[in-house]
Amino acid sequence: MESETAAADEQGARTETVDLSEAVPTLQERQIVKGTVVRVDTEGVLVDIGAKSEGLIPPRELARRGDEPEPVAVGDRIDVMVMRVEGEEGNIILSKKRADFMAAWDRVIAAHQDGTILHAMVVDKVKGGLVVDLGIRGFVPGSHVDLSLAKGRRFEWFVGQSIPLRVIEVDRGKGRVILSHKQAAEEERRSRKETLLGTLQEGEIVEGTVKRITDFGAFIDLGGVDGLLPISEMAWTYIRHPSEVVRRNQRLKVQVLRVDRESGKISLGLKQILEDPWAEVTERYHTGDLVRGKIVRTVASGAFLRLRDVDAFIPISELAEKRVGKVEDAVEVGQTVEAMITDIRPEERRMIASLRRVAREAERKRVKEYLRGQEDEGRVTIGDAVGELLRQVVEPRGDEPAPVAEQTSGPDDA
Repeated sequence: MESETAAADEQGARTETVDLSEAVPTLQERQIVKGTVVRVDTEGVLVDIGAKSEGLIPPRELARRGDEPEPVAVGDRIDVMVMRVEGEEGNIILSKKRADFMAAWDRVIAAHQDGTILHAMVVDKVKGGLVVDLGIRGFVPGSHVDLSLAKGRRFEWFVGQSIPLRVIEVDRGKGRVILSHKQAAEEERRSRKETLLGTLQEGEIVEGTVKRITDFGAFIDLGGVDGLLPISEMAWTYIRHPSEVVRRNQRLKVQVLRVDRESGKISLGLKQILEDPWAEVTERYHTGDLVRGKIVRTVASGAFLRLRDVDAFIPISELAEKRVGKVEDAVEVGQTVEAMITDIRPEERRMIASLRRVAREAERKRVKEYLRGQEDEGRVTIGDAVGELLRQVVEPRGDEPAPVAEQTSGPDDA
């Protein structure tokens, strides 16, 4: 027991006589060290860097001139540069802004060597290009700015925006850094496209932005790759131009119809995620119904009639009682007409309508009303009434010449 106590006392004695100065690192000016913030006040920031005493970052050394100081809190681990050691007590003056400046140069040089894409804020538009903040000043020539991404295709749009950049030239001695936004943007697009093409599945619902509208459809930016939304896939009814349904820069959800990974082409659909009006069309429309709508399109074989949510087709033979040579002789686009539904085929998304039958039904109704009126008055028989109607049909109107009766040879002519 006594021997254990003696050993402990001896160990304690040895501990007390250790020279701790050997464990304290030797600091040199312009050396970058890592430390822990132990106090923040109006005099500056006190940092424990493992030396005999803590170092002080004066307020002016927290951030670059004109910049707001980056907020730091007790417990933060930060990089600082040793500026100088003052007095016999070894007061240490540190700088955060100079450590950040050195780190920024190291990061830019490494990005230049490795081809890494950097992101930085555009702080100014100057003659010939853009100025960006990388922790150091960087310049993007106008020829290296991707204006396709700018609203109005103007350089000013980029000010205040964070943009991707590739370092194309570095001269630390002259403090010059030249960057390309165009190269970085193209690389990011290519990378996003490869990722998206590898993960996109047919039938998937995705969200995108209308990037460009053409006569045959719209190109939707899905976030790195454009997909085509054909005009035929925009709505369940006929539309004359995509601008009737979508507008530029509009955000909308679409369904992926086809993905060709080899060519990088994506086909999209909008109507597939909308309610299909043909699913319950037989509940709203029935054969024999009279409907009213507007002619929205004509083709050689007939005309399309826009009802509330579907288009019905009127064959050329059903446009009028008499024979029609051209569809435009009977109806025109924009005209409102009344038609009768004659056939509904939901599985084919097809409805047939007729103007001729409406006219025929109207004539039948007129005949019945005429006969009923004549019978009520007791003035004519049904036969007389029918004869009168037939006379009205064949009797010439106005200045039309009377029909010439066909002559036949009789026995006296022989």
